[in-house]
Amino acid sequence: MNLFYLLLGIPLLSSGILAFVGHARLAAGLNIIAGMLTFFAALGLSFEVFEKGTILLYGQSFFLDAFNVFLVSLTAFVSTTTAIFSYSYMLNEKEKSRVSPKSLRLYHAMFQMFIFCMLLALTTNNLGVLWIALELATLTTVLLVSLYRTPKAISAAWKYFILCGVGIALALLGTILIFSTSSEVLGHSNDALSWTLLYQNAERLSPNVMSLAFVFIMVGYGTKVGLVPMHTWLSDAHAEGPTPISAVLSGLLLNVALYALVRCKVLVDIATKQNMAGELMIGFGLLSLIIASLMLHRQYDIKRMFSFSSIEHMGIMTVAFGIGSSLANFAALLHMTVHSLVKSGIFFTVGHAVQEMGTQSMTKIRGLIHHQPGIGWGLILGTIAIAGFPPFAVFASEFMLIAAALQTYPWIVGLILPSLVIAFAGLFRHLQPMVFGVPPEECEVVRVNMLPVYIHLGLALVLGLAMPEFLADWYNYAAIVLHGGAQ
Repeated sequence: MNLFYLLLGIPLLSSGILAFVGHARLAAGLNIIAGMLTFFAALGLSFEVFEKGTILLYGQSFFLDAFNVFLVSLTAFVSTTTAIFSYSYMLNEKEKSRVSPKSLRLYHAMFQMFIFCMLLALTTNNLGVLWIALELATLTTVLLVSLYRTPKAISAAWKYFILCGVGIALALLGTILIFSTSSEVLGHSNDALSWTLLYQNAERLSPNVMSLAFVFIMVGYGTKVGLVPMHTWLSDAHAEGPTPISAVLSGLLLNVALYALVRCKVLVDIATKQNMAGELMIGFGLLSLIIASLMLHRQYDIKRMFSFSSIEHMGIMTVAFGIGSSLANFAALLHMTVHSLVKSGIFFTVGHAVQEMGTQSMTKIRGLIHHQPGIGWGLILGTIAIAGFPPFAVFASEFMLIAAALQTYPWIVGLILPSLVIAFAGLFRHLQPMVFGVPPEECEVVRVNMLPVYIHLGLALVLGLAMPEFLADWYNYAAIVLHGGAQ
């Protein structure tokens, strides 16, 4: 399938080309073009899956269904808008001598390699290749987090590498345990790690081994998701890396790690005929939601604050997928979409605000709406959207989650609602002085591009007001697949 060749080939080829393109504007332009071409390929594949159902590619090496092709399209779209944002952002950083031409080549090359790794993880039909792709994604983002080469940036990169490396090692152990039971059914070959064959034969897998495997996978991939207490790398990586990387870390990579976790949950549910995996996810999700909501009140760095907001929302998604009903899965898929859109848009806004104010300290960021109205309004609208205010779609997804919880685990609503209120208070406690007031005299005016921000927020608004019918059908089918329906 030519579109699939383009989907994986464009970012991989672009990464190699951009490693040698030294001109900053040319490299940034090529980065945008590569992103757009990848997105068009993803759209084409999405329509094919929507019309034909699950597609197996190149034998059984790759597969696309309603769940992963939705994430492929989301990943390609957000990476494209991030590339557009980073054009002006990284030129500003170059003019301030924060990055060298060599660092810019590294940035653009690793950005496309990162996109390739995530798309490979989403489309592979092999549990082992998924693990390899997530490990490669970790290595590429380590280089991106340490791009500025400051002591804090290098420290954050090492922390990210070590913690996620340990997590990935535990996920590998869980993968080996799955292979140990699946190989008895499917033989000692790649078939024993094939997602589609594992789904078809999940009832024949050992329930005890699958339960033990999921514990390791939960902690391993949960580290990449940023779930508490394995979350400590996330705030440092966001604070010290370039802002475009914060956008794709929060908006994309966390989704891919959660995707791996959810795929494994479906297997364990079928093998054990229980919701042990779901209840474990609910526990980690609730802990993440509660802790992150409280930690929002204790932040002084604007990028760290929104990194804890990401932990909060990944907790919400984990709870929803843990509940596992069709309504809860629908809510999780919608929340995954709007969180990626809104949170990446927020980081775009934050990146320009930090460049203009010359600091990430929230106590020194003042008067954004007076100094640069576009940035000020972008931050206000983004924070309103991510806090769950109607009519933005975050409100709709959280409402559906609460409805699903009342049907299955009503007691968790007593923990979710107070946590959401606490998180709301934490965000707006810091927002008001940053947006309003008198801007400091030493702030400067830099080139900004708010178009990606308003595109993302506009899409989140549309999804909250009137979701297109085809998208609702898409979510419904994916939710049924994750609930144990047709694969």
